[in-house]
Amino acid sequence: MTFAALNLSLWLVKQCNSMGIKNPTPIQENCIPRILAGDDCIGCAKTGSGKTLAFVLPILQKLSEDPYGIFALILTPTRELAFQIADQFSAIGKSIGLKKAIIVGGMKMIVQGLELSKHPHIVVATPGRLADHLESCNTFSLKKIKFLVLDEADRLLEGHFDEQLKIIFNALPKEKQMLLFSATMTDTIDKVKHITSSKVFLWESKDKSGVVTVKELDQRYVLCPTDIRDTFLVEVIRTFRESNKDGSIMIFTDTCKHCQVLSMTLNDVGFQNVALHAMIKQRDRLAALAQFKSSHTKILIATSVAARELEEQLEQAKMVWQLL
Repeated sequence: MTFAALNLSLWLVKQCNSMGIKNPTPIQENCIPRILAGDDCIGCAKTGSGKTLAFVLPILQKLSEDPYGIFALILTPTRELAFQIADQFSAIGKSIGLKKAIIVGGMKMIVQGLELSKHPHIVVATPGRLADHLESCNTFSLKKIKFLVLDEADRLLEGHFDEQLKIIFNALPKEKQMLLFSATMTDTIDKVKHITSSKVFLWESKDKSGVVTVKELDQRYVLCPTDIRDTFLVEVIRTFRESNKDGSIMIFTDTCKHCQVLSMTLNDVGFQNVALHAMIKQRDRLAALAQFKSSHTKILIATSVAARELEEQLEQAKMVWQLL
């Protein structure tokens, strides 16, 4: 199967090829034609399966046929994931002069309001900050959007964002395509099928292994005493580096404090790394991600909440270790 066989335009196929993306993944193969046909879609597949491109490509094709702003709204639960989604839109849509706005917390409201007033084609937002803009200014409208995407839909719909989503949904048109994507098919997603149209297409990965990461990821477990867990981790990194000097490493921790302490400890013993957790300023979080994505720094230490925000990096990482 090729992208051309999915009824995608030639310019999109060329953009994918230029990025080294030759063939669609199962979720892309199944969802893209149905989205292009105008159906609402619910797609569930494990981390690293290409869910983002499954909605980016058809949205960009429809945008190129009838360009206007604001054309699509993508909601996501976290800031880092919003920036990663926006990067995918930019990379694929640069040849059509795509304009985007990223509306998340930790950034200046005035600057974001100005970006929204310019009617970008794509708005990628976290619910809280977008709801703030809808309540505080009238310089933009969401009444003409063609697509509403809920990425990591299970997390968006589990209850924490109900008030913000109510504000956002009241600002949207009745006629729109709804696309919900998640790593898992939860009861929450199953219960919200009523907010989609009667033509909703549901696709769920048939992999019943219970593993939520792609099979290409080499996973190993190290059993160790709790009180010397960090010592074991240092030895694991040292052992891995002896056989793979260029491989990327991601380490997930349970708390912001542990993340920061571990980052400082590893730096002190000679393992250069960057940290990513909620207590770090947004610009520093973006800088840390940029260093890791560019391979300038080979080790990223993050709180566990970041795990599902880093699908692209999970595919690039040579190995992820879990210390139990």
